Amino acid sequence: MSATQSGTAARSGTVVVDLETASPAAIRRFLRPEPKHHTVTRRSQDGTELGTVGLDPDTFGIVPNKDVLHQVVTAQLAAARAGTQSTKTRSEVRGGGAKPFRQKGTGRARQGSTRSPQWVGGGVALGPKPRSYAQKTPKKMVQLALRSALSDRATGGKVAVVDRWAFDVPKTKDAVAALSALGLKGRVLLVLGAEDGYADRSFGNLAEVQTILVTELNAYDILCNDWIVFTDATLPGGAAPGGDTASPATAAKSDTAKADIAKSDTAAKSAAEAETEPEAGADTATEGSDS
Repeated sequence: MSATQSGTAARSGTVVVDLETASPAAIRRFLRPEPKHHTVTRRSQDGTELGTVGLDPDTFGIVPNKDVLHQVVTAQLAAARAGTQSTKTRSEVRGGGAKPFRQKGTGRARQGSTRSPQWVGGGVALGPKPRSYAQKTPKKMVQLALRSALSDRATGGKVAVVDRWAFDVPKTKDAVAALSALGLKGRVLLVLGAEDGYADRSFGNLAEVQTILVTELNAYDILCNDWIVFTDATLPGGAAPGGDTASPATAAKSDTAKADIAKSDTAAKSAAEAETEPEAGADTATEGSDS
């Protein structure tokens, strides 16, 4: 993004920002670089190339925000803690109701119970109790962290797109062959849809492969894997302009929208004709009464 500055105003393309009156958030948005456009080769399960797909720049082309990534991942790991640790205080430990020895005359420090924290077998002072470690994270931060992780993998060329997973039956041998045909090495994250049950079971026996539903996709699992593989149905944002081939899911949505528009136009015409017919009947009845 090229920007020019004169006096207290800055210009970038057609956008002009007054540096004195603009809010810090507006200045940050002005200085934010434009999203980058990435394209990936769309393949079938056997590795056949089916053209290229343009990734959504707002999802895969931003500059990763490391601070937000750290905070969101830390919150996710904290929320995964069970928080079931517990210790007993002196009032919860069994026994200790009697004074161990008399108050004076023994030469020892006075004691009132054998379950005090300083005694072996006594209670624990200020010990851990069951609690929740969950942190409240704004939804926009979670979404920004997800887009930052996806953009990081897209910048490194670690995003793959498959048209669909064609498993007739769950079979690990076919899953290994698919990974080899696609050229995926290292840890792989497969983003699946609800209809990819056979694919989930086929890749389930492979230790280097992690499967996840598209509705559960998160920044932590993306950062834990080297590759992330989408299908046409699970690719976030669909196919962006700039690719040679649009994803079938995006095309289907477009066809559905066109069909809805055609239906609404037909309904409007029918309503207009229905309104016209009564008027014509009324005119005929008036002519008959005049005659």
